[in-house]
Amino acid sequence: MSVYEVGLRLHGKSVLVVGGGTIAGRRVPRLIDAGARVLVVAPEVTTTLSDLAAAGELQWERRGWRPGDGDGAWFVLAATDDPAVNAAVAAEAEANRTWCVRSDDAEASDAWTLARTAFDGVSVAVSASGDPRRAAAVRDAVAAALRAGDLDAPRSRRTRPAGVALVGAGPGDADLITLRGLELLRQAEVVVSDRLAPQELLDLLGDDVEIVDAAKLPYGRHTTQEQINAVMVERAREGKFVVRLKGGDGFVFGRGAEELDACLEAGVPVEVVPGLSSSIAGPAAAGIPVTERGVVHDFTVATGHVPPGPQSLVDWHALGAGNGTVVLLMAVKNRAAIAAALMEGGRPGDTPVRIVESATTKNQTVRECELSDLGVTEAHHPAVIVIGAVAARGRSL
Repeated sequence: MSVYEVGLRLHGKSVLVVGGGTIAGRRVPRLIDAGARVLVVAPEVTTTLSDLAAAGELQWERRGWRPGDGDGAWFVLAATDDPAVNAAVAAEAEANRTWCVRSDDAEASDAWTLARTAFDGVSVAVSASGDPRRAAAVRDAVAAALRAGDLDAPRSRRTRPAGVALVGAGPGDADLITLRGLELLRQAEVVVSDRLAPQELLDLLGDDVEIVDAAKLPYGRHTTQEQINAVMVERAREGKFVVRLKGGDGFVFGRGAEELDACLEAGVPVEVVPGLSSSIAGPAAAGIPVTERGVVHDFTVATGHVPPGPQSLVDWHALGAGNGTVVLLMAVKNRAAIAAALMEGGRPGDTPVRIVESATTKNQTVRECELSDLGVTEAHHPAVIVIGAVAARGRSL
């Protein structure tokens, strides 16, 4: 069956959804995102729809469908589990010359919801003659090709973002960058990259993209961080779109706040794209939960780049006295002093420890020891050190 594909601009327009099950739960958020004024008519709805109604995102009338519910609607979705009700809803919509999608019968439906994906400002919708599985398969293939760069969606210079994007690239595996981060990276004209950012991501960039290695910025009368801030601001003021690419999440011991402040103080537009922090993703990649029901109910993430002592802002004694999981970043060099401080605070020497090196990458290595042996156990940067009962519960993945 042939259809005429069209995009509906529903902003501010009334949409009727009859039924509150899983189909409605999947379709309604997209309608809300399009700006529609959604009325859901159903005796019961999913938790998602109930939460949206409580938040004022939609109107929910807790009852069955009645003739006349669709009066004034620009679009109707019939999504009950009763074919007779769906047929009645569709018949009324047709009488009102309102397009209606029936979730239960594609052949009897006057309109279809197409399988849709979006990437880098491009929306792709797929129709497959009423076969939703085939449409979804094609949609997924297109989405994968767009994300991998095998299918290009070039943007004009006019539509390129402005200013700076602070992008967290995740704990190590290039596939763990967020979709938003990848979208912005593909549009970058300048990339200021850390050595812990997945270097494979840089291979996605065109030859005309300037790549600034943050580790090689020259030292002068300013610190390296000030040089990084200066480069970002200068390039942005030249009219170029800059991506600051960092491993993990730039706001977890990554000086992201300093970079944000530098852009704001310079009047440069800036967007923050969070990344998966290695403090949680690293242990997870080794099968270690930082919390677990019945085992531990809290965890603390601390930086170990400064050893215990007057210069450290961490209360190591308090961490030693507690029972929660302790996750250490940048602590390989000072691990012996940290272990001693935790034991002085009361943490038993036989507390399980796991060291996850190069987490999520092909070089991931996991080492086991007890807290008393942490200082003499082999460890190499970059590593996440997990201390506590959960460290004994790692799974072989």
